[in-house]
Amino acid sequence: MKKVTIKNLLLILSAGLLFSCKPTLKVNTDYDRTADFSAYKTFGLHYLVTSRTVSQLNEERIWNSIRSTMSQKGYIEKDRNPDLVIHAISVVKNKNYLSATSSGYTGLYRPYGYWGGSATTTVQTNQYKEGSLVINVVDAKTNRLIWEGIGNAEFEKTPKNPDEAISNAVTKIMTGFPAEHEKTL
Repeated sequence: MKKVTIKNLLLILSAGLLFSCKPTLKVNTDYDRTADFSAYKTFGLHYLVTSRTVSQLNEERIWNSIRSTMSQKGYIEKDRNPDLVIHAISVVKNKNYLSATSSGYTGLYRPYGYWGGSATTTVQTNQYKEGSLVINVVDAKTNRLIWEGIGNAEFEKTPKNPDEAISNAVTKIMTGFPAEHEKTL
């Protein structure tokens, strides 16, 4: 059996930390339990609401990912009179995180008085972005929301490959939406 050296162990731990720092997309979905998903065959993209920080390129990436996901699930895109209408809302906000670290000692109370010391507190501000994508699927005939998927993530940098990042996010959010051949939720 091969011994694990400290150098190899540190390499494994640092790789684990590197990959664990990727933004984690938290997904919540909900749907109308009375909706008959077997009645839906077509979809149309209606509108995308975005914050000012979402670029036009990312808007297109979101729509293309939704189209691709719906097509993979067996639905057909139709411009006029679709069975389902899809709305999306995308928001990216700049956020700040404050952290404080104290060091030193503050003193000691003794019966004859207070014997003091010193302490320092360092406050740091870290900036990050928080992104949310909400995908609403509406029954076009009744204008009722039948399915909703919400994805939230915190990240420090813009992804190196936004096409892949947005596609993965949309796919993860829409995982719970029924495919054409699995319409019973």
